[in-house]
Amino acid sequence: MRRKIAIAILLIVCFILQTTVFKVLAVAGISPNLLIIVTAAFGFMRGRKEGMFVGFFAGLLIDLFYGTYIGFYALIYMYIGYLNGFFNKIFYPEDVKLPMLLISLSDVFCNLVVFVLFFVMRGRFDLPFYFVHIMVPELIYTILVTIVLYFIILRINKHLEKLEKRSAAKFV
Repeated sequence: MRRKIAIAILLIVCFILQTTVFKVLAVAGISPNLLIIVTAAFGFMRGRKEGMFVGFFAGLLIDLFYGTYIGFYALIYMYIGYLNGFFNKIFYPEDVKLPMLLISLSDVFCNLVVFVLFFVMRGRFDLPFYFVHIMVPELIYTILVTIVLYFIILRINKHLEKLEKRSAAKFV
């Protein structure tokens, strides 16, 4: 129960930061995607099931407040959490290369899906423009924020795991 409450608080805080503080700190109208960072991080730290859970609720927050269709971002983020969960077995907390790579790929995947479903379906095929002016700046900004946010999430996860082990030891 503690884990679910902690994840809910983390999602809400990151959503609020993403939609308020980082909108003010936007560079050329581009802000980092904190919810991708949280979704991918919990995917590879905790596995596919928790990655899907976190991704669904992260996407649902975006859908409820900013989405055109309810469930669109929830589905995308759920897939991102699930796919990152496959890397749970090769995840080492000390190694930051894998998380940076997976979060980068998750951000690119999300932006490509949004491009295809929102722009290509409307007949706008200018992928090079979208890539250079939207995807790359958001990717760079997200990676820079990942350096800080990843270690916060890692610390929260380690603390929750320690509490879970302690409470499990009481019952043994």
